[in-house]
Amino acid sequence: MKLMSYQHAGRETWGVVVGDGVAELATRTGCATLADFIGSPGYAQRDALVAGLAAEAKLADVAFLPVIPRPEKIVCAVRNYMDHHQEVLAAGMQRELSEQPPIFLRVWRSQTAHNGPIVRPRVSESLDWEGELAVIIGQGGRDISEADAWKHVAGYSCYNDASVREWQFHAKQIASGKNFESTGAFGPWMVTADEIAPGRELKLETRLNGETVQSSHTGHMIFSIPRLIQYASTIFTLVPGDVFATGTPAGVGWSKKPPRFMKPGDTVEVEIEAVGLLRNPVTAQD
Repeated sequence: MKLMSYQHAGRETWGVVVGDGVAELATRTGCATLADFIGSPGYAQRDALVAGLAAEAKLADVAFLPVIPRPEKIVCAVRNYMDHHQEVLAAGMQRELSEQPPIFLRVWRSQTAHNGPIVRPRVSESLDWEGELAVIIGQGGRDISEADAWKHVAGYSCYNDASVREWQFHAKQIASGKNFESTGAFGPWMVTADEIAPGRELKLETRLNGETVQSSHTGHMIFSIPRLIQYASTIFTLVPGDVFATGTPAGVGWSKKPPRFMKPGDTVEVEIEAVGLLRNPVTAQD
């Protein structure tokens, strides 16, 4: 099942993808947001809820929103693919593998939706792509064990953790380069966890203007999804709708010789097997 947040007829809502359209579920469930629904008892009855529904609007006629438009937390993993870690070392950066998952947080205002613009800020020309698998939390909790972590996953989506590189390198912490507005693309929808076996290796590709710039799979993750959930939930309570951006594989523009970055007029796509395709035009900040 694919669930999505979108804007139609002047209001924000959410629903289920039916063919090439969407059926609205906010009024049917009494849950104002998708995050509310995946944290509710009704989420377990979602198959019965959507059985027989017909699309009420074409996907082409709605404006996609980030899958979770205002998550409390967007937890992002740093250098979580072995192939990416190796390309960072090859590019001359001195980094050691950490014993614990290195993470940082994004703010929700840094997000943009499928088909929405990724905005290159006026202060930089080094806007880089980072295709990633996003994990959406359904059942919240604190001190979640790795053994129980999969029970807390509601579903999966595509993420482009676009990075403003020189701002990322201003200091040892990298959050300043990861939180410019409209740089974190998230969509187009959430595929429910029952559609993808826990730990399944998923092919991930990022394309810039049709050219494949990243091609890898989630089996190259250094810290697994359960490990990320266990670690983060030791620090803070996870709540329904929290998002994990699980890291990017090799092929980022910064590591190329010479470096290559996104520019206004480009189109970037992140496609993940069994999940979907996230597409965004690149624009300049007004």
